[in-house]
Amino acid sequence: MRTRRGVAVVAVAMATAMVLAGCARDTGGGQAQGGGGDNCPRNPPPSVDAAQAQPAPSPTPGDASKLKVGMAYDIGGRGDASFNDAAAAGIDRASAQLKMPKATEATAQPGESEDASANRLRQLVATGHNPIIAVGFNYASALKTVATENPQVRFAIVDDDTVTLPNVTPLVFAEEQGSFLVGAAAALKTTTCKVGFVGGVDNPLIQKFEAGYTQGVKAVAPNAQVDAKYISPAGDTTGFNDATKGTEIAGGEYDGGADIAFAAAGKSNQGVFSAAQTGNKKAIGVDSDQYNSPQLAQVKQVIMTSMIKRVDVAVYDYINAIAKNDTSSLPKRFDLKVDGVGYSTSGGQVDDIKAQLDAYKAAIISGQIQVKSTK
Repeated sequence: MRTRRGVAVVAVAMATAMVLAGCARDTGGGQAQGGGGDNCPRNPPPSVDAAQAQPAPSPTPGDASKLKVGMAYDIGGRGDASFNDAAAAGIDRASAQLKMPKATEATAQPGESEDASANRLRQLVATGHNPIIAVGFNYASALKTVATENPQVRFAIVDDDTVTLPNVTPLVFAEEQGSFLVGAAAALKTTTCKVGFVGGVDNPLIQKFEAGYTQGVKAVAPNAQVDAKYISPAGDTTGFNDATKGTEIAGGEYDGGADIAFAAAGKSNQGVFSAAQTGNKKAIGVDSDQYNSPQLAQVKQVIMTSMIKRVDVAVYDYINAIAKNDTSSLPKRFDLKVDGVGYSTSGGQVDDIKAQLDAYKAAIISGQIQVKSTK
């Protein structure tokens, strides 16, 4: 459910009280919050007037019963327990709540050419789909070509805003804001004062996750170290589908002293979780609430929280806007204020620090904290 529906921002007094009480209690793994005389002191969370940090209201539902939606997934497709599954949840919700007929789905293959991506989109156009949603920045070039060829068809693309055509709607996110919150969680929970980050591909999009995560860690625990590594370099997307390399890199970070690692690596996250399980460490998931992913049931206990990137919200809101023939109502960027990003609480492993995390969330929504998207 979308947290902006009736969920109040944590009261300042409550957050402050919990912090004061928390200074004397364990917040995970034996390290007392607040630092005292240790080498990893924690800062108290910010104080924010709840009235300044209210999330935006949800849009009213439209009628999508006459739409024929096409969905072009990135590598991994539905069932990746991450990015694509979040998009799938959005169309599933549109079917359930907006009366949208079942969408037609197609999936990219590893190493495919731009022509193959374009042909996938053209096939959806040829079979009468409108709108068509492309999941992932890898579709940008192909979508620009096909959207130019078919100005009567409406398109959306997730994670890219470089295609500036009147029939193309970008669905982009403030990943750095959600990553800040899980960085704060890592800093509150670490017992070694060192945490890790495993990125799938070393490109500007995934660097936003690292940037926000590091800022969140340092906001809470200025002395904490962040060991950040990437599975593949820019231009090589195999890093999103290489669980073996994910295990190797995360294992190295854990061996180097990190006790928590944030994985922003698509299907490769499965390898990071495996390394955490082997080393008796903790990990942070990404995009979906990975604790609840059926594919990850064997490792879910190591998933402390996940940075929720609400691709489902963006996809649902886009379909809803198309149903009402008004895409101008969509936000330019899906951020904390519109429930576009966030953190998960499944498994209860961050319940004891939720008040602190929500105080940081309120400070970001109100503008008191400005999270940078670059290092």
